[in-house]
Amino acid sequence: MSGEAPERETALPDGWELVVGLEVHVELSTATKLFCGCANRFGDEPNTNVCPVCLGLPGSLPVVNAAAVDFAMRLGRALGCEVRPAVFARKNYFYPDMPKDYQISQYDQPTNIDGRLELADGHVVGIERAHIEEDTGKTTHVGGGGRIHDASYALVDYNRAGVPLVEIVSRPDIRTAEQARAYVRELRAILLSVGVSDARMEEGSMRVDANVSVRPSGSDELRTRCEIKNLSSLRSLGRAITFEAGRHVDLWSSGERPRQETRHWDEAQGRTTPGRSKEDAEDYRYFQDPDLVPLVPSAEQVAAIDAELPVLPAARRAELLAVGAGAVSASDAALLVERDQDELVRAAVSGGAEPGLTATRVANDLAVDDWSRVTPASLAALIGLESSGQMTATQAKQVLAEMVETGDEPASIAERRGFQAMAGDDLAATVDEVIAANPGEWARYRDGDDTGRKKLSGFFIGQVMRATRGRADGAAVNRLLQERAEPA
Repeated sequence: MSGEAPERETALPDGWELVVGLEVHVELSTATKLFCGCANRFGDEPNTNVCPVCLGLPGSLPVVNAAAVDFAMRLGRALGCEVRPAVFARKNYFYPDMPKDYQISQYDQPTNIDGRLELADGHVVGIERAHIEEDTGKTTHVGGGGRIHDASYALVDYNRAGVPLVEIVSRPDIRTAEQARAYVRELRAILLSVGVSDARMEEGSMRVDANVSVRPSGSDELRTRCEIKNLSSLRSLGRAITFEAGRHVDLWSSGERPRQETRHWDEAQGRTTPGRSKEDAEDYRYFQDPDLVPLVPSAEQVAAIDAELPVLPAARRAELLAVGAGAVSASDAALLVERDQDELVRAAVSGGAEPGLTATRVANDLAVDDWSRVTPASLAALIGLESSGQMTATQAKQVLAEMVETGDEPASIAERRGFQAMAGDDLAATVDEVIAANPGEWARYRDGDDTGRKKLSGFFIGQVMRATRGRADGAAVNRLLQERAEPA
């Protein structure tokens, strides 16, 4: 997820405000399903992890998976929810990949209520509830672009039926598509921190439904919403919200109103399409499941969960931002926590490394799956060589890449490669030679504004790097260029 580029938003016309609430379905990483002993495992042969209970055969009885309940409460406490006594209910509807024709869920008495999630920028999104339910199976429509109405036939895999889920329902506190993406990123980071789910959107263990509406700016009304189902990437989430918001504005502006319904996101066409009319709660005919006893967690259980919670991403970002009295940028801090590299940076800084440079170097140049060979001590040594001018930024990047592969100390790698920064006098002479060799470019640099100089500085730095075989420090070259462009 972290590799996805932000989607550029299209702002709503003046006078309109976006209102979004998200429903995020998260599969829990238990060994077995919610009400039976079948394996909870992704990627197995279809219909191999099934039994009479998860197939809903007559005479079978569900038994609650205690680990799933513990995971759900752990997630709820991480989201600041109140953990309450809860009951399971039957949610009745016809759906081909739910063999019982009902889903065991929680309705009016969920396990977790009234939480909050704070985004990296400080915006707070309320959590209405985080309730436990079982997942459905998976239907694959074959032919006709994968849609049910045009398919030649359908295949149903019940391996996923009965897998434990927590559905996290936010309050309608999200105002932009970027906030929606940030909410999902932050929620995923929390899930991984507390160890209750792998949260892999590409495998379906984390799926997002977006409830979208618009209203006049300054209003507090909640207008008709549409629910966009099963968004499986951050890019799709942002694009779908942006499109649907624009569609709602067009409808209201032309004197019409949206129809409350579910809609599907078409990634190829970049638009939503109608699904079915959105049911109200009474349409599902909820009633308490007679085969399952209420869940009544004790105060001791909740206290034990609180005591075992790890430091959560928001607190880890705050710790990193406090290092070096603001030397670490907020964007670097967010990325380092997301990649679980914040402890490496803080330990290197404790070993004497300059905070801002350390965070920047790791954020920009340590985006690899396995960086275990880079220790805090070796990272601190590398940053020391760079910050003292003994090694250029380009050389430091190359040394860091070799540290990832070999685990060798930076000084030995630099010696082996013959890396050292150029002496100041030698570098100044090379810069003068490059300027003399490119009079036209130099005249444009000297006489240009800041924007023009910025564009041309890359050209001159590249020429100096070529002349010095990469031994020049780009920042030092830029300073020399600026000095020489100043009027005498």
